Amino acid sequence: MTETLPFRDPARPLDERVRDLVSRMTLEEKLSQMTHPARAIPRLGVPAYNYWNEALHGVARNGRATVFPQAIGMAATWDPALIREVAGAIADEGRAKHHEALRQKGETDWYQGLTFWSPNVNIYRDPRWGRGQETWGEDPFLTGEMGSAFVRGLQGDDPKYLKAAACAKHFAVHSGPEKQRHGFDARVSLRDLHDTYLPAFRKLVTEAKVEAVMGAYNRVNGHPCCAHPYLMGEVLRGEWGFGGHFVSDCWAVADFLHGHKIVSDAAEAAAMALKAGCDLECGDVYRKLGEALERGLLTEADLDAALSRHLATRFRLGMFDPPEAVPYAQTPMSVVGSEAHRELAYRAAVKSVVLLKNKNGILPLRGVRSVGVTGPNAAAADVLLGNYHGLSDRLTTLLEGVVARVPEGVRLDYRLGTQLVHEAAYPIRGFPPELTSCDAVIACMGISPLLEGEEGESIGSAEKGDRSRVELPEVQAEFLRKLAAAGARIVLVLTGGGPVALGDLEDLVEAVVFVWYPGQEGGRAVAGVLFGDEAPSGKLPVSFPRSTADLPPFEDYSMKGRTYRYAEAEPQFPFGFGLSYTAFEYQGLKLEKDRLRPGEPLRLEATVANTGPAAAEEVVQCYLHDLEASVVVPRCKLVGFTRVALEPGESRTVAFTLTPEQMSLVDEDGKLRLEPGEFRVTVGGCSPGGRGLELGAPRPVSAVFTVGSHSR
Repeated sequence: MTETLPFRDPARPLDERVRDLVSRMTLEEKLSQMTHPARAIPRLGVPAYNYWNEALHGVARNGRATVFPQAIGMAATWDPALIREVAGAIADEGRAKHHEALRQKGETDWYQGLTFWSPNVNIYRDPRWGRGQETWGEDPFLTGEMGSAFVRGLQGDDPKYLKAAACAKHFAVHSGPEKQRHGFDARVSLRDLHDTYLPAFRKLVTEAKVEAVMGAYNRVNGHPCCAHPYLMGEVLRGEWGFGGHFVSDCWAVADFLHGHKIVSDAAEAAAMALKAGCDLECGDVYRKLGEALERGLLTEADLDAALSRHLATRFRLGMFDPPEAVPYAQTPMSVVGSEAHRELAYRAAVKSVVLLKNKNGILPLRGVRSVGVTGPNAAAADVLLGNYHGLSDRLTTLLEGVVARVPEGVRLDYRLGTQLVHEAAYPIRGFPPELTSCDAVIACMGISPLLEGEEGESIGSAEKGDRSRVELPEVQAEFLRKLAAAGARIVLVLTGGGPVALGDLEDLVEAVVFVWYPGQEGGRAVAGVLFGDEAPSGKLPVSFPRSTADLPPFEDYSMKGRTYRYAEAEPQFPFGFGLSYTAFEYQGLKLEKDRLRPGEPLRLEATVANTGPAAAEEVVQCYLHDLEASVVVPRCKLVGFTRVALEPGESRTVAFTLTPEQMSLVDEDGKLRLEPGEFRVTVGGCSPGGRGLELGAPRPVSAVFTVGSHSR
């Protein structure tokens, strides 16, 4: 009986159990396990299992679930503790839904498993990329910190069992263009590779112990990412010691033949990927592994190694153990869409809201007698969801949030005003005075998942999910110009998965509030911020350019001119920026010492004070600039951050420790090297630069220290 077999014994070591199960399989049975829909093996009591599941910002594509803010919105919270809590809630809902499916059917189907293909830790290098919304922004350090928190929340902290299996994707150097991804070769220097594109993956693998890594569609420097000898062999398995399983992006192995054209048939593609370390395929090319074995393109030992790695994940999830032995197996369905998770989604949405402008303190809207609401995104549910989303029966649109919050006695009017991108068939000739005469007009504009996302999903994008321009769609821009000319006091609420360049529109509005794709509680959270129930505290995880013209060519993967770390053009809104309803002041930066021996860490502290009228949270950010580097280095780089909650008049001393690795540069060979010389450290509420101060960011404090000798 299967109950007596060694692989069924939870007391035995994991490696022994995996070896025992693999040894009992026939070759045909082994081959049946190598694609994302693994078939059942009835004689061994192994049920069918589909590895493909998504949990980018909630359990996705499987009916009811709590819909949290899109990943880029969660990045704007700069709050790893909150993100770990969110991911834990997502895993709880995934567990409940998984076990309910097992009870109902005896097996799980597509999107019902516990192997979640999240998070996406690609660097958002170019705001035209439609999938940038899935990422944690443009900075490697922020991405690594937030992505690691998400992984830890998903996987739980049980010493033996995973709550769910997280997956770091898409490895590596993947950020568009979407329409070229199946054949594109991203050319990148070793310095950019190790300085920008790999650090977040490294942190998730070496520190957060992510269970899986997914390969990207494209090639990098000539090799496909799902069969890359350097990235997969030397770096991931070798240098980083990755012990989990590697899965292809969906049908990426088929691209070896049809897109990249580097093999002559599917069997060669399957053998190439598996021998390089791609353990599991999302797709159907691995159906040709049997043929590849017959032709001598790989061995059964190669097959066993790959099979063992992804089967080990199923063991860690408790799939071969009695349910009573697995601490997460009894998670009740009552957690799905629960009131506690709804409030967590609300908190995350509130903290994701970024206040970019607030002229003459028009916000919060207190004491107003009339409010107008307009714009194509006011009543739209899709701007709450983003992509890779679940479904909720409690979606609150921006309009519904405002309606629920406006006090009785305040006149409220709503007019659609304009469409998202198309000209109106019957354009308005003038604005009704009921709208323009309001004390404030909340204009809900911006981008929608119709215009940006993954290839094939954004039906309004002519670029297969990308944007060709990052400006506000012209029909919306023209509407805002006419609305301002009619005398309206405009509070511009922008939705989107990435930067929206406003250009001169910034001068026409009283306030700008960026809300991303804020999830099911988005309307309630945004209204809470607009009317002063909540103080905004979000910070930009990505720079907002002034125009598309400021961006390098989309297909160029060099970091020159990109992100706050290397940009030459001044942004409209800089990385790390975000205003509050109070004022903060930084002072008293103290270094433990101002001269270090090479390899020595540096502890520093600074004081932040709430000098304004309202209780609020501030994200204290620490940046480092190498002043004497012998190679190209970032103009500055984020090396630490923390959230602090302060009452009016309260101050807090915040400490950071800079490590030797953070002081090191990445040389042309992609190696970390600590050079002696001078460094500047800056602590404040935004990335360093004059634009942040111009927009109202508090003045930062900075100091210079020396490592070793002055001369290099």
